[in-house]
Amino acid sequence: MPAPRQPQKPAASVDEAALKPRFAALTMLEAALDRRNGLDEALSSKAVTDLPVRDRAFARALAMATLRNLGPIDRALQARVKKAPPDAVIQLLRLGAAQLFHLDTPGFAAVTMTVDMAATRQATQPFKGLINAVLRGLLREPPATPDAETYAPPWLYARWRAAYGEDAANAIAARIPEEPPTDLSVRDPADAAALAEDLEAVLLPGGTLRTPRRGDLADWPGFAEGRWWVQDAAAAVPARLLNLKAGETVLDLCAAPGGKTLQLASTGAEVVALDRSGARLKRLGDNLARVGLTAEIVTADAGAWADARTFDAVLLDAPCSATGTFRRHPDVLWAAKPSDIAKLAVVQTQLLDAAADKVKPGGRLIYCVCSLEPEEGEAQAAAFLARRDEFAIDPPAPGEGGAPAAALTLEGTLRLSPSLLEPEGGMDGFFVARFRRWT
Repeated sequence: MPAPRQPQKPAASVDEAALKPRFAALTMLEAALDRRNGLDEALSSKAVTDLPVRDRAFARALAMATLRNLGPIDRALQARVKKAPPDAVIQLLRLGAAQLFHLDTPGFAAVTMTVDMAATRQATQPFKGLINAVLRGLLREPPATPDAETYAPPWLYARWRAAYGEDAANAIAARIPEEPPTDLSVRDPADAAALAEDLEAVLLPGGTLRTPRRGDLADWPGFAEGRWWVQDAAAAVPARLLNLKAGETVLDLCAAPGGKTLQLASTGAEVVALDRSGARLKRLGDNLARVGLTAEIVTADAGAWADARTFDAVLLDAPCSATGTFRRHPDVLWAAKPSDIAKLAVVQTQLLDAAADKVKPGGRLIYCVCSLEPEEGEAQAAAFLARRDEFAIDPPAPGEGGAPAAALTLEGTLRLSPSLLEPEGGMDGFFVARFRRWT
């Protein structure tokens, strides 16, 4: 860990205004560790949205820094606490340590504010002395630089090492503490060069723009005109692999929040976007309107949709553990459970068969998941081919769709890893398989 800034002279009294964004960060952290999607819900909570813009940004930065560095932080705390205190105290210690080592917070302020937070709650007030002692001890003797594997939950790191080898697992885990750049998909590829200049972005293979910009997206050049939308470079690959032509029909299953739908619609294809969540489809519809594209939006369960139509192409971005999205959503690592993967694999199998039934003879099917777990990717593709002999793998060419050549597997599928795209900032973890229906 980097050395923290040195303590400064104590303030004369408690700074209640400075505590508010820290309590908002605590709300985010507790929600993120309690349940899947908890962080997204907390970001919309009153404790966060009522803050001034600057405080809201600090609260989010503190929560994200804590989650990205949670493994090393917990190891450092465990080395200084012989008997584990209540969970509420642990959460405050985590936030304090994150401020000491991962944000530009003066050492004394990080300690004092954390102790002041403890003083406001009955459950944590008796532990003010412990919190003060532990954080000051970390100030005096900062932990050593952590190994990459310590950033991941041990059970997940063990899975990655078993699936990909120790070197690859370490390369994946080393991405966890990094804050990623912002990736954008462009409505009109001919507009990419001009947008790259306006947004201080680089053009990645496949057409994604990558920018180091931060802040409110609505203030960025081209947003109001609908010239781009946010979409990770890896998430943009599956839709490109369909190679759609204007006038073709395409079904986007589990479509919300809609980045892939926008890609498909921008080709001139006739798009049906289906999802079971009406609220998420509302967001998809808003995004379509902003960029000036159209699609037929259907609220339905993809596994039980009774529509008799078949399509030239079908894209299934199936529900999954989402462990590949930790660069932007580090909470997924800590909210996931080993049992989730097996349960989701059952759902994925059902959805993949439902998607296959919607493909015309000669048509294309993309199956993808933003997961690093082979049971949700490679195993699904192999099992599908074994039970559906009317389909065959259609391997992408090396580099097709913007996927790094190293992502192409011997089986003709893609395994996109967060450690790829060096040194440009990595990409989400994805599995992608393209199938062709012959009969």
